[in-house]
Amino acid sequence: MSLPRTAATFISPIVESRRWLEGVHFSAEQPLINVSQAAPIDPPPQGLRQAIAQAALNDDSAHLYGPVLGRLDLRTALASQISKHYAARLTSDQIAITSGCNQAFAAAIASLCGEGDEVIIPTPWYFNHKMWLDLAGVAACPLPVGAEMLPDVQHAEALITPRTRAIALVSPNNPCGTEYPAPLLRAFYELAKSRGLKLILDETYRDFDSRTGAPHDLMQSESWDHTLIHLYSFSKAYRLTGHRVGAIATSPARLSEMEKFLDTVTICPNQLGQIGALWGIENLSDWLAAERAEILDRRAAIHESFGILAERGWKLLGCGAYFAYVEHPFDAPSEQIARDLVTQSSVLMLPGSMFLPVDDPAGERQFRIAFANVDRPGITELFHRLAAVQR
Repeated sequence: MSLPRTAATFISPIVESRRWLEGVHFSAEQPLINVSQAAPIDPPPQGLRQAIAQAALNDDSAHLYGPVLGRLDLRTALASQISKHYAARLTSDQIAITSGCNQAFAAAIASLCGEGDEVIIPTPWYFNHKMWLDLAGVAACPLPVGAEMLPDVQHAEALITPRTRAIALVSPNNPCGTEYPAPLLRAFYELAKSRGLKLILDETYRDFDSRTGAPHDLMQSESWDHTLIHLYSFSKAYRLTGHRVGAIATSPARLSEMEKFLDTVTICPNQLGQIGALWGIENLSDWLAAERAEILDRRAAIHESFGILAERGWKLLGCGAYFAYVEHPFDAPSEQIARDLVTQSSVLMLPGSMFLPVDDPAGERQFRIAFANVDRPGITELFHRLAAVQR
């Protein structure tokens, strides 16, 4: 008897780590510092919530099925926003709206891969990407990162086989926080194009990139959409996590294939969430700039405060967007330390073993710190608690 698809992958690290909190009491003197998940915990701005509420009360169509690939007004607005940000020329027929960015990745894989095909992904990987590849019967080919937590193009090329269908990158990276340089992204794009592959580029955190202007020029290339599949999420930009609104930019022909998948899974994206995302594009550019400035300040706080950990043997491997990726100095494996941190230090963060293949020993020495919901004083307190750990 064959095993079900779900047996082919692991439990979500977010789900598993939340179980570590069960039955644990956190005192008022040492409350829990939760740096396990990269999702805003605050609600959207008042104006956006009002737009959703008004649509729920007054727009009957907001409660009906909509287009499988998303509302035309949102697709048109996003095409315009992307065009401006990347100095490119996109049209609405190159845009699809999905029920979150995870579904955007799933739709891309469904349109590209059959049973036993392969996708190259850098390690440490974004765990939901790996989970979906497992569930889809697609082999994830690990591409270990090198210096500055960046993947190597020549190494990636050596991994290509007749079953390879795509290379999947995340920039700014989850879990490492690393911002991939434009020349590196161009090199991966040219490699994919030359070998008839797709480059899936997840830019969920592009709104919190420390660089000004476009992070790359790939969409300025002729027929870019024949090679590039760009993924995006409104969850981080406008705090729409619970509404599940993501996006894809690629060729109309590729979107037509993805439409088959999307129609059988959700039929259409959340209508009210799409209305909120459109309102955000039209009204929240200044607000989002302030959110970006706050995240960049917290990133700066990580660098400024890390000395207290560096003195005790910790290493800062990567930092950017919502994440810092660190190496601890202890002999114990990271998962054991992570569990002990919950009860002994009131800290919840994810071990590197949750972002790497089980046979990669690097995971036992690493942690991801998701700092988007921790302010400067919270970051200082976190580092003092970690610095106090003795093993």
